[in-house]
Amino acid sequence: MAEAKNRTVSPEARRPLSPHLQIYRPMLTMMMSIMHRITGMALYAGTLLLAWWLIAAATDARAFDTANSVLTSFLGRIVLLGFTWALFHHLMGGLRHFIWDTGRGMDHPEREYLAQATLIGGFVLTAVVWIIAYTVR
Repeated sequence: MAEAKNRTVSPEARRPLSPHLQIYRPMLTMMMSIMHRITGMALYAGTLLLAWWLIAAATDARAFDTANSVLTSFLGRIVLLGFTWALFHHLMGGLRHFIWDTGRGMDHPEREYLAQATLIGGFVLTAVVWIIAYTVR
């Protein structure tokens, strides 16, 4: 036993203690997991914008006009489009995780299909909402 403790390991035989991005090549499921985290953080900023708009609406007409003019400007609409996409992408990622929680979709082809459905579903739902919004408007 003492011999096993005293053995030195050559530098070539050392391995990292945990895997890192230099070992793995990017895969769709990995990218969807990263985007799920990023969209979750982006939803915080979007929620603050929504709260600002609602508080301005409850305050007075001048505050509402200011908030409304910022959010309906070209840049504001791009931010709202990104917020809508982040919302639906995060929702689809949550549904993917819910399916995994049931024990389904963990095998190779289903895992890739769910990742593709998350990506495509986020874009499709965003497009549908914005088309309906502009049609009703």
